[in-house]
Amino acid sequence: MPQMKNIIITGASGSIGAAASCVLAQQGWHVIMACRDVNKGEKVKAEILCKCPTASVEVRELEMSSPESIRDFAEGLKGTTVNALFNNAGIKAHKYVETAQGIEQNMAVNYIGAAMLTELIVPLIPAGGSVVNMVSLTVRFAKLDMNWRERKPEEFSQLGFYSTSKLAFLYYSIGLARRCPHLSVNVSDPGIVNSNMITMGHWYDPLADIFFRPFIKTPEQGAEPSLNALNYVGSLQYFVGRKHSPIAGKYVESPLVEQLWQQLGSYLRT
Repeated sequence: MPQMKNIIITGASGSIGAAASCVLAQQGWHVIMACRDVNKGEKVKAEILCKCPTASVEVRELEMSSPESIRDFAEGLKGTTVNALFNNAGIKAHKYVETAQGIEQNMAVNYIGAAMLTELIVPLIPAGGSVVNMVSLTVRFAKLDMNWRERKPEEFSQLGFYSTSKLAFLYYSIGLARRCPHLSVNVSDPGIVNSNMITMGHWYDPLADIFFRPFIKTPEQGAEPSLNALNYVGSLQYFVGRKHSPIAGKYVESPLVEQLWQQLGSYLRT
């Protein structure tokens, strides 16, 4: 009998993460749901087991803005073979907030934290394993340079800072693929999905709920590109909808790929 494969899904307690956890558990994966809110994660786990009583699912705590939590999570997996990692967790902060390490929250969670987790988990992934990193269609409008730490609170915008963090993670993904040719490293773009992520915290949110939410993608539809990416053999593909194409050359050939990796080293050691 073939051994069950292990996958880590971050942000698995809702929306895309929950949908992907359900699909993969039903396909026979052992799903490690990495959740900030363990109680919410346990509720999703119960729903999965209700649909598929033979599913193999566990919930583990992970706070992506905390280096200590990330290290504790990775330490708890020592000796475990991880066949795939789906970096799904992300935030779109409503206001400028810095973590205890002095990093703006979008960058801390969507980029620094996700990269730190990946670097700690990659040694557990055997050749042929897969890493799928969630990015966003907003990267095409993002601006990023090596001085991103110097951005001031008064410069904050929800979409601006969010898109910058996802662009940084895209560059990280390109570098990871180069450093780990034995793995399949790809990115997925869910499109606009009906989740808390699109709530902007403004007066027009109730109107958007009425006129906009009914026409956007379900979490299941949003999870589809990531699930396709997990099954792909090869790297540096951008998955969106039911299709994929090579990551655009302007990103792959950018000097920021290497420059950000060199800069990232100091954060990974903190």
